[in-house]
Amino acid sequence: MSPRRSDAGGRIDRLRTIRFIFDGAPYTGHAGDTLASALLANGVSLFGRSFKYHRPRGVLSAGVEEPNALVTVLRGEVREPNIAATMIEIYDGLTAVSQNRFPSLSWDVGAVNQLGGKVLSAGFYYKTFMGPVFGPLKGTRFWMFCEHFIRRAAGLGRAGTAPDTARYERMNAFCDVLVVGSGPAGLIAAKAATDQGARVILAELEPHFGGSANWSGEVIDDMPAADWAARTAGQLEGHDNVRLLPRTTVWGYYDGNTLAALERVTDHKETPGKGEPRHRYWTIRAKTVVLATGSFERPLVFPGNDRPGVMLAHAAERYANEYGVLPGDRIALFTNNDSAYRAALALKKAGAAIVAVVDVRPELSSEMRELAGEAEAEILSGHAVVATEGGKALSGFKVQRFDMESGALSGDARSIHADCLLMSGGWSPTIHLASQAGARAEWNEALQAFLPPKPTQKWIGAGAFNGHFKTLEAILDGRNAGLSAVGATGTPMAYPSIESLPGDPRPAPVFEIKAAGKSFVDFQHDVTAEDVRLAHREGFISVEHLKRYTTLGMATDQGKNSNIPGLAIMAEALGKPIPEVGTTRFRPPYSAVSIGSLAAERFGDIKPERLTPMHDWHIANGATMYAAGLWYRPMIYGLSGETIEQAYVREAKATRESAGIVDVSTLGKIAMQGPDAAEFLDRVYTNMFSTLAVGKARYGLMLREDGLAFDDGTTWRLGEQDFLMTTTTANAGKVMQHLEYYLDVIWPELKVHVTSVTDEWAGAAIGGPKARAILAACVTGTAVDNATLPFMGIVRGKIAGVPVMICRLSFSGEMAFEVYCGAGYGTHVWEALVEAGKPFGLVTYGLEALGTMRIEKGHVTGAEIDGRTTARDLHLDWMLSRKKPFIGSAMMDREGLIAPDRLELVGLIALDNRPLNGGAHVVEVLDEANPHDSIGHITACCYSPALGKHIALALIKGGKARHGSRAFVSDPLRNRFGPIEIVSNHFYDPDGSRMHG
Repeated sequence: MSPRRSDAGGRIDRLRTIRFIFDGAPYTGHAGDTLASALLANGVSLFGRSFKYHRPRGVLSAGVEEPNALVTVLRGEVREPNIAATMIEIYDGLTAVSQNRFPSLSWDVGAVNQLGGKVLSAGFYYKTFMGPVFGPLKGTRFWMFCEHFIRRAAGLGRAGTAPDTARYERMNAFCDVLVVGSGPAGLIAAKAATDQGARVILAELEPHFGGSANWSGEVIDDMPAADWAARTAGQLEGHDNVRLLPRTTVWGYYDGNTLAALERVTDHKETPGKGEPRHRYWTIRAKTVVLATGSFERPLVFPGNDRPGVMLAHAAERYANEYGVLPGDRIALFTNNDSAYRAALALKKAGAAIVAVVDVRPELSSEMRELAGEAEAEILSGHAVVATEGGKALSGFKVQRFDMESGALSGDARSIHADCLLMSGGWSPTIHLASQAGARAEWNEALQAFLPPKPTQKWIGAGAFNGHFKTLEAILDGRNAGLSAVGATGTPMAYPSIESLPGDPRPAPVFEIKAAGKSFVDFQHDVTAEDVRLAHREGFISVEHLKRYTTLGMATDQGKNSNIPGLAIMAEALGKPIPEVGTTRFRPPYSAVSIGSLAAERFGDIKPERLTPMHDWHIANGATMYAAGLWYRPMIYGLSGETIEQAYVREAKATRESAGIVDVSTLGKIAMQGPDAAEFLDRVYTNMFSTLAVGKARYGLMLREDGLAFDDGTTWRLGEQDFLMTTTTANAGKVMQHLEYYLDVIWPELKVHVTSVTDEWAGAAIGGPKARAILAACVTGTAVDNATLPFMGIVRGKIAGVPVMICRLSFSGEMAFEVYCGAGYGTHVWEALVEAGKPFGLVTYGLEALGTMRIEKGHVTGAEIDGRTTARDLHLDWMLSRKKPFIGSAMMDREGLIAPDRLELVGLIALDNRPLNGGAHVVEVLDEANPHDSIGHITACCYSPALGKHIALALIKGGKARHGSRAFVSDPLRNRFGPIEIVSNHFYDPDGSRMHG
């Protein structure tokens, strides 16, 4: 028998012994144990070290809120750090190690930080490392000297580098009612909704359904609460309209009643079953959500409250009732409410000696005195714990008389011998999901807790979530919630008979016992009560600033323990009530979520596969596809035996000689409508658009606010107040955000509506000397001659019976036309164009040929508009209007942006006629052994079939002035060195005669 395991009781299977390893030492437990309960049963009290001071820490809680007992789980070479020992179900072969210590948990050199005192107080990193360094490193900043050591000290557990071989799944689920939490309220809510025929999902983060009923001492329907919960869950499992999800944490609440959940499928198994994933990520869309998430017990703030052996009272009750484990032999309790007395009685029945109950309240009810008597505990009402004693384990504590009204201590301190001190500071409803759903919590003075906000989405609260901590109230809440969720009222339901201990859930408003020594608020991040007051003294009076300056609530437990005590201390310092101070917003995830589950089946390249309407046609007709930005696009349409270069050279040459067609559905397309649309375009683009005639298009350039180039494209005027803007493929989303920001924030008075219609239109660009003849052969309803469709003109007609819109513009440098139709007709129109082009020698071409022709023509893309170039750098200064202001016009003439030695766009020709490489440097003096003095770099390169040479576009210092000069390409990584000539970026048809036709 383990030294702390009771002879009977709990849900564990005492006939099954489990062997596991912690910090290299072998231990045994039983099936159903957590790592925390099994180690406690073996007499282990030291679980970890705190983040900043490396103080010894024991287990504080029994659930997901655990801040101290964080360990790293090892599965072969795979390390998973920062897992709460309270949430790890043991299995044969489990191996775990403690964290944040060196060389060992019991002897940690980092504990020297405890001598740091005020040097390591809140915000020390902002103040300590900013000064200069003297001596040999004089002239450097202290931070630069310390950064290496700080980074090594940061964090708790150490992540591994070995690939995770586990499998993960993603699931989508739809239901009428999602019930989160399976305590009495959640079980009854699920049953009520199920009985009405609703599709119900019940999610519970623990392995067993029942929530707090699993470890309470209550009797429901003449059976232990755990048995009642198991029976009720079994009744639910027998219905086809219910899905039960144990070991499932609902961690995020998003718009449209969409919730995210993580199911831990095989973490508790030594070997997963065939085909079983480790974790399953659920996206659940529910008509109504019932939040029955319960509540957390709060710690009390007093000196030494972090010593191993100090634990939450409810956690100790759970260890005794659920696992048959006693956290100590001589146990005392420190409380400000009645719930600790139930814990005292449970522990007494489990075999522990209860030496004292210390209660800050001067007056106690007769029922509480009777419970303490049954537990054979001395009652010290009107007292407080002022210190704890011991080293790496508790040996005792000191108490003094305490005036609850003034917070003053009096009389001599008395020492009490105990190896476990349980504390209970009241209860905080678990309102995280409700807060994520979009509203601020509401303070309840009687319960000294934040209650859930008024719903902004379709959810209903039940049980302790609503501040109803008694089981009967919780069951009533759950029944009403379950019926309301399906729109039923007044349905009769048999209520169970409940035998529970008396008690008042309302705590005394005491949050800190002010005595000598460190009193911890946030246990994991070592935030003390004095740190909170220091933040106030230094001007951090906002609760959000307090959080970030002290790191209160930023640990892995996200303030589940520390939030309310910290706010109370802050409120006292400000002289304001807690509701005026407010609380921070809870943000997803509620608890840690594995990265593997977020990616699930999508591994490797996890970007979404975005396909054009003609994608299947491209595949069927021999296209080699690749990812280009967010889209899959044809690279080449290779013939048998062709290399990539041979294919794109053939495609580009055929396009220039006859005609070619390319899929341009991926271009960003934004519909812009409204009486102020033209004015808005004038402000967004560098050139004028309000003068553009209906039925015409114009090339436009956008700058960022800092005067640097942002994006280019064409915008078509379809009506007086109707425009279609096209953007580069890569920048479609960014441009949309850019437009929406300026309309929503900067110019909300403009009457303009913008809509992304990229996916609504399929597009094909057909170009070459015979492009017009091909169009004329298949377009009906309009002519396409030069008079009807001049350069940058727009016409509407039909191709193969499908309405199309055609604009004459060119990216290839040839006479070209862009043809758009509804996305659903994209393949139909594409096939009609290809068929019409066969007599004219039309070829389909991919991105490689498109890129080749644009380089030959000298057009720019994202490779040149890279966030560092200006319109002048790209020789687009002719587009900078002097007749109007526009975004970026105030900054584009800054001294640094018009300097003569800026990188400018040029063309390069390889004089040795060897391939060039993107990213290669250009130098004036070639030094292969010691490459240096780069004057620029290559942005794009290809073999030019029009010139019969290897060419490139590049950004070169003083580029235009260097036309006709020679330099060298220097590419040591790819061992490419050689002579080049710097020329104009317009290699092909510089006067545009072919394009204008």
